[in-house]
Amino acid sequence: MLPAFIILLGFIGIALLYCINSIQQKQPANLKLLFNKFTVLLFLLNVNSVAAQIRPSTASERLNGLQKRKLLEDNSLLKDIKFRNIGPSVMSGRVVDIEVNPADPTEFYVAYATGGLWYTTNNGQSLTPIFDKENVIGIGDIAVNWQSKTIWVGTGEANSSRSSYAGIGVYKSSDNGKTWEYAGLPESHHIGKVILHPTDNNIAWVAVLGHLYSANKERGVYKTTDGGKTWKQTLYIDDNTGVADMDINPKNANELYAAAWYKTRKAWNFEEGGKTSGIYKSTDGGNTWKLVTQQGSGFPAGDGAGRIGVAVYATNPNIVYATVDNQNHRPDTAKRTDTNYVLKDFKNLTKEGFLQLNDKKLDTFLMDNNFPEKYKAASVKELVKNDKVKPTAVYEYLFDANAALFETPIIGCEVYRSDDAGATWKKVNTKELNLYNTYGYYFGKISVAASNENKIVISGYNLQVSSDGGKTFKPVDNNATHADWHGCWINPNKESHWVAANDGGCNVTYDNGQHWFKVNTPSVGQFYGINVDDAKPYNVYGGLQDNGTWYGPSTAKDIDQWNYESPYPWKSIGGGDGMQVQVDTRDNKTVYSGSQFGYYGRRTIDAPRGSGLSIHPQPNLGETQLRYNWQTPIWLSKHNQEVFYYGSNKFHRSLQKGDKMETLSNDLTSGRPEGDIPFGTLTAITESPLKFGLIYTGSDDGNIHVTKDGGYTWTKINVNVKGIPQGMYVSRVTPSAYKEARVYATLNAYRNDNFTPYLFVSEDYGVTWIQLGNDLPAEPLNVVKEDPKKENIIYVGSDNGLYASFDMGKSFMVLGNNLPRVPVHDIAVQQRENELLIGTHGRSIYVTKLDTIQSLSEKNVK
Repeated sequence: MLPAFIILLGFIGIALLYCINSIQQKQPANLKLLFNKFTVLLFLLNVNSVAAQIRPSTASERLNGLQKRKLLEDNSLLKDIKFRNIGPSVMSGRVVDIEVNPADPTEFYVAYATGGLWYTTNNGQSLTPIFDKENVIGIGDIAVNWQSKTIWVGTGEANSSRSSYAGIGVYKSSDNGKTWEYAGLPESHHIGKVILHPTDNNIAWVAVLGHLYSANKERGVYKTTDGGKTWKQTLYIDDNTGVADMDINPKNANELYAAAWYKTRKAWNFEEGGKTSGIYKSTDGGNTWKLVTQQGSGFPAGDGAGRIGVAVYATNPNIVYATVDNQNHRPDTAKRTDTNYVLKDFKNLTKEGFLQLNDKKLDTFLMDNNFPEKYKAASVKELVKNDKVKPTAVYEYLFDANAALFETPIIGCEVYRSDDAGATWKKVNTKELNLYNTYGYYFGKISVAASNENKIVISGYNLQVSSDGGKTFKPVDNNATHADWHGCWINPNKESHWVAANDGGCNVTYDNGQHWFKVNTPSVGQFYGINVDDAKPYNVYGGLQDNGTWYGPSTAKDIDQWNYESPYPWKSIGGGDGMQVQVDTRDNKTVYSGSQFGYYGRRTIDAPRGSGLSIHPQPNLGETQLRYNWQTPIWLSKHNQEVFYYGSNKFHRSLQKGDKMETLSNDLTSGRPEGDIPFGTLTAITESPLKFGLIYTGSDDGNIHVTKDGGYTWTKINVNVKGIPQGMYVSRVTPSAYKEARVYATLNAYRNDNFTPYLFVSEDYGVTWIQLGNDLPAEPLNVVKEDPKKENIIYVGSDNGLYASFDMGKSFMVLGNNLPRVPVHDIAVQQRENELLIGTHGRSIYVTKLDTIQSLSEKNVK
């Protein structure tokens, strides 16, 4: 926290200014208003001081953590425990880069954001992982020297999303991925591009985006002239401006272009562009750089300049294309053909304007947007007329994080072309592209055919192609592809042949996108949460990043061949970004699942899609909006499965399986700072398996609360261990199944670029806490789980793997050396079968029997 005297001085300053103003206006000072202003000041100071307490981890801390992990692997009693992957694979996972052999396009590498690096020699019919044993397998970009089969991997994706995990630098293989050597740049965290010199194997350039949640100097362009042994930072702009993309003149390796991107991201706010974004050019092999998109160049500059992609036309390198995410707002000149009301019509309404709305159209709007029955045109107008609600209440009721994601009126993607090697630029698209849906930070790749300057492919929510130099574009997605594209390789020898990357994996076309096939044999699903039922055999359920919610039998096998004798065992039960899942084990068919920002529902798995009950608690019209986490927590009581719990920034309960939700608590967070990301939200809800109504919640701003009466009264029990920063994301709160007063908690400082593993236990309902896991490596923790039979065994999942303890968390060991070093987001146990399941964010779901682990634990205790 800031020193008390600074806060006091701030308050005195506000008080003096306010009193002086009151005297000048001849009005009495309003002490209540003054107190409210002071409260706001305290809140803002608290948010910023909390962020300041949680400093980013240093490179040396992370590298030391790798050594700690090695010790936990070498000394593990559980290194021989084998896990089997049960899939699913059909939906695949996010691909960030593809490198294809131009001499033999059936040979290529596929780089996944969190699923590692895979290699194929049969056009994607099967793929082999070749990067699984390295310390970090999340990837930003790769580059391949096809003559020597040398592969360079830049770890940590550049897409800057909630699930963009930090890398540790650059790796290099000289034997086609059989062995790897670490090549440094540990502070890079996120790498946008790796470029190799066309003739000198010792020279490479790396576009470093830098830290995602904190400022750092180690960003820009780095160059090596000795094969990665040493690096020189040749382009540095400032601590918040990194380089997201880069390209090279294939006819003159001294000429390179680097796309700089200014951004800042906090847990509550994302500044997606700034005046230091722009394209830099080097004419001396990347040793020095010059900005070529300054004011007057024809390229957007200023605070609205967001992420940029760049591509050099190979046949005539004077032609350079670029995309830019223009964050400036577009003028509202669109002609409305639909006369029905839309959300923005309610944004700035006056009282008189609202009362003049057409009743029939207003009723239609309220019904289409699922307003409760009590809100009809007449009743809402009556509320506005009598000043019970503001005339903008309808807009405020509906405008949430999802609406902001898709409806903020920014310009978005634009395409520019230079015909003089970057000296001047001209916008070429003649119509709005609407390619980015406001989240252009997630995209930004552009490709140009090697021998056709007019053929351009741009990546965004859709994949779009232009055949007239960027004047017009058309989408080429279809039912065989997935949305959210991250790059496209165009065959230099056959321009109708592409290999493209998206959130659903890798797709290949031979006819300019008219037809596609999907390369989806690896199990690389990115799970947020998993759960199990009690059927025989039992089923596994889970929500995935941008791939909805799926369920399948625990007996499923991860295979790279389709079985035409039987249908695919995994089934989809929901779209969007799949989140948490709860299952009613009385029938093993009633499922609670949903998508981002708390849009859940209850359905029966064999019922038609769209049936069931929608669950999304809302305040009354005119009340303060609720806030929902990206992964809003839910819980179905194991004591009475009619009882369903839900967390916004408040705690909600239904006694009727999700119907008639009641709000039982006040705000259980510390409030919401100004920003464009939902914050001050609940992240965890868990009920004790030993006592009905003993419930814990955790929040994204570090609050932990407990109720012992089913949600009517709450006590804050934040972790209070000396030296532990406050305000960290509470990733899990796990009440014990062995002692009622015992509860475990994991805190996660990933959103501060801090990688410390924070694990705690309380033996008195959270009154006091003890820190555990002091030998764990520097990897943020996502989950803690007790063993179902042995009180002394606990498991934790981190951003890089799975660990087990035989002494209730005093010491840990790596569990299962055959697992890749992938984020473990969730752990589940099927008690009847005595099996442990882990939901990974990059390699789907793994299962193992617990018998051997439990037996080894008994021997170790003896």
